Amino acid sequence: MFSSLELIQVQNAALETHFADKLKVNRLLNRQLVSFQANKNKPGYRWFKYKEGFSEALVQRILDYLSLNKGRILDPFAGAGTTLFAASARGLDALGIEVLPVGTEIIEVRRQIQYGDLTAIPSLLDRWRRTQPWHHSYLTKPFPHLRITDGAFPHATQQALDRYLATLESETEAAAQLFRFVAMCVLEEISYTRKDGQYLRWDCRSERRQSSNRFDKGKILNFDEAIIRKIEDIYADLQSPGVLPGFLKCTGELGKIEVLRGSCLDVLPTLETGTFEGIITSPPYANRYDYTRTYALELALLGVDESELRTLRQAMLSCTVENRDKPGLENVFEAALYSRATSAFDHQQALQAILSYLEWQKSTKALNNAGIPRMVRNYFFELALVIFECARVLKPGALLVMVNDNVRYGGATIPVDLILSDFAEQAGFDVEVIWVLPSGKGNSSQQMGTHGREEVRKCIYIWRRRST
Repeated sequence: MFSSLELIQVQNAALETHFADKLKVNRLLNRQLVSFQANKNKPGYRWFKYKEGFSEALVQRILDYLSLNKGRILDPFAGAGTTLFAASARGLDALGIEVLPVGTEIIEVRRQIQYGDLTAIPSLLDRWRRTQPWHHSYLTKPFPHLRITDGAFPHATQQALDRYLATLESETEAAAQLFRFVAMCVLEEISYTRKDGQYLRWDCRSERRQSSNRFDKGKILNFDEAIIRKIEDIYADLQSPGVLPGFLKCTGELGKIEVLRGSCLDVLPTLETGTFEGIITSPPYANRYDYTRTYALELALLGVDESELRTLRQAMLSCTVENRDKPGLENVFEAALYSRATSAFDHQQALQAILSYLEWQKSTKALNNAGIPRMVRNYFFELALVIFECARVLKPGALLVMVNDNVRYGGATIPVDLILSDFAEQAGFDVEVIWVLPSGKGNSSQQMGTHGREEVRKCIYIWRRRST
């Protein structure tokens, strides 16, 4: 059944009315806090530029709000592990679930450094920055390019990188992982590419440029410059224990960190009921970003091949137009929980009006990609399952804090914050507050050209698990 924009506006207004007393502008928040920007100069966090993550400072504010001094924190979309390391530094145990190998690699290397020998690691870093052993290698180990990364490096850089990778094979397994991580941290800086949400942008100097592409990313660092600078960054951070308490080996003070690899849709149902004191997370936004493309260089370095890349893309939460339906979810979740989550999804009137409208837009070829309705539908259905599972694994009275953005497609504003909060109420949460950032974000230039400019909310939702 076709829904008009007017019907969507009516349904959205009804949701706004329902949650009117929960929507609170928080002027202490800004876009730097809810993004990587505030981590750019933060020891440890600055090593790898994980743009999709939120900041350590935001997690600290949230932990202050939670007022926890013991227990377990969960992040089902762990990313680069900001929640885990911030919680650990406060003595809280932290469990993360992450499907992207880039994220799990960052967490694993940082965890090894945090719990490892803090005398041996700086010495190892110092030896490599002084001797630069890749210069003395006559062997090469070709970078395992994917189709979408082929030609990403200038010729001299490619040669140096291949020698560097060969040198790792003469080191211990732990040292090889550390220096592979160092290389992973600089791949974008030494390449012709730049991450741009849905894809990699290619510099006009690369052989892969298209005639219409005049993008110039600016200075491209040579291999030695980038690698040595990154080694020195890590070395300097480890030499400054006063500003890096999370990396001190303080037995009994740091909380334990554990990360489970895989999709939270598969992992959450395996966790015990009522075992967490809090959840702090930020799922992928419904913004069509394809992390398997933007992080293609890093995934290639970690040995992800073409087949694994496609499998990984489909395993992630449906947030890009290439995501297909995930068959068999009814067999993963406990039957009663799956039924309740499905009912919450099916009866969410604002969402169903939006989905009907997007399907009509698709039929009239008004959307710029026919996969948008499927992506939006699956995004909300999968998050409904996640929210119901989160309610199950939390202890009564515990809080779930989620960072997310609203979006707009085909001129229809999708109130992600209110739809998910409605799911949360049906899953057993009370909506305590929805913090709204003082400034939202604009819609895409294409949306503005067709439907006009409309600022959409950026929010942090705080839901409390009911006691009964």
